[in-house]
Amino acid sequence: MKKITKKTKLNEIVQENPKAIEILFGAGLSCVGCPMAQQETLEDGCKAHGMNDKDINEILRKLNKK
Repeated sequence: MKKITKKTKLNEIVQENPKAIEILFGAGLSCVGCPMAQQETLEDGCKAHGMNDKDINEILRKLNKK
């Protein structure tokens, strides 16, 4: 699996690694199944849910560790 960045689209993350859903849901990103996930990057989704760069970096660390 290629490295996930802030600019990776949410649907790509889930398609390439379905287990990532667990991490995303745990971070409060239950939007991975909504139509916007087709267009939104991880950063877009996180910011829409009120997260800051520190939060996003922690999610990235977990996603890339899996």
